[in-house]
Amino acid sequence: MNQPQDPAYGLWSLVIVNSLIFIIFTFSFAKPQTTRDWRSFSAFSAFLVALFTEMYGFPLTIYLLSGWLASQFPGVDFLSHDAGHLLEIMFGWRANPHFGPFHILSNILIIGGFFLLSAGWKVLYAAQRQHQLATTGPYARIRHPQYAGFILIMVGFLLQWPTLVTLLMFPILVTMYVHLARREEREAVVEFGDEYIRYANATPAFFPRLTVVSRP
Repeated sequence: MNQPQDPAYGLWSLVIVNSLIFIIFTFSFAKPQTTRDWRSFSAFSAFLVALFTEMYGFPLTIYLLSGWLASQFPGVDFLSHDAGHLLEIMFGWRANPHFGPFHILSNILIIGGFFLLSAGWKVLYAAQRQHQLATTGPYARIRHPQYAGFILIMVGFLLQWPTLVTLLMFPILVTMYVHLARREEREAVVEFGDEYIRYANATPAFFPRLTVVSRP
């Protein structure tokens, strides 16, 4: 049986520090400009705060599921930080969870999401300055790389540290991003007309094709 460890929660300073680090880091990649940008950034920031609150502050999910977790995984100290990586525990990865498959995949998705945010912003900013349609870089593969980046990062964090609150927030945020994307597309049709329609017909919204379809 594993020896009980010191509780890893109630560390509110870590909640604040980690939330600020990731929010500022995201801000540096996303660079919100419009009201719509700030809305999507604020919703993502709320997701981060909820995540780190349960990661270091109060483990609401573990308390709510404590009876089931104790019966299914006896001998696990669920007040230790390592046990908060619930997917690693549930799938039998009892070594250091930071080197487990879910955590590794999580890191890949989070890094990939931030890359999309950064690369997408650079192309979009340059296109906006020239009053042109953004169609290069990640925009050659998908129409909404920045929203896709937010979603990738959230999926990554859910794989690393799933909580009931963030699991509830995730579909709400995805739905919000889809609605924002659809609104942007309607505005782009008004501004660019047939050029955007041809681009949209050849380029998926969120899931890239393996090859780039040439646009007429």
